[in-house]
Amino acid sequence: NRQKAGAKPKAKKRLKLRYDRILLVLLGLGVCVYLFVTFVKLNIRNIYIQGNSYLSDQDVIEKAGIAHYPSTFQALCIPVKQKLERDMMIQKATVTKKGLFEIHINIIENSPLFYNKPAKHTVLKDQQTTTKQYQVPILMNYVPDKIYQRFTQKMSEVDLEILRRISEIEYKPNDVDKNRFLLVMQDGNYVYLTLDRFRNINNYVEIIRKFEHKKGILYLDSGEYFKVFEG
Repeated sequence: NRQKAGAKPKAKKRLKLRYDRILLVLLGLGVCVYLFVTFVKLNIRNIYIQGNSYLSDQDVIEKAGIAHYPSTFQALCIPVKQKLERDMMIQKATVTKKGLFEIHINIIENSPLFYNKPAKHTVLKDQQTTTKQYQVPILMNYVPDKIYQRFTQKMSEVDLEILRRISEIEYKPNDVDKNRFLLVMQDGNYVYLTLDRFRNINNYVEIIRKFEHKKGILYLDSGEYFKVFEG
């Protein structure tokens, strides 16, 4: 189309680059990237462990995969919990964070119950076994399979404090009861128990206190008779 006579030609608009604004935007992006990278590199500073008796704090930290005190964004609670609960020595783990720099781990151990000397393995609370040895009672001799299954179940019902007081265990059947065991205690006393009365060992401290620190044999398989060692 031709321009009309006498009409002024339209002026073309020129885009002016505002270099100052572009520079400001780039500077802002650079600051954001720097802060993000710095933020991501923030490492865990403190790790708190609770609930462990047989596992050391370092054991738990290594099993959790955070021994190198990783970035707080790498040490996420759910992955740490999953790593811990995959280990046979841990029944349950609770993992929480406090702020950016603290991680708190509370575990329930799959406690070792006793070391089976003939089989050369340690029996854990959920009946799994491991060749690793712990400071636990030692089963000295063979136990028939059906009785052994009940025995391991009864051992899982023994209080941890009492379990630590037992040194050795021997399967000791007699003509009256084929489910009879002899427990050698750390304090030098001997205790006879049957599987039907096995939980009575949890009362050991209260029972033995009645005998004024004397040493002897405690028959919990038939009441609470205590025979003092002569001499």
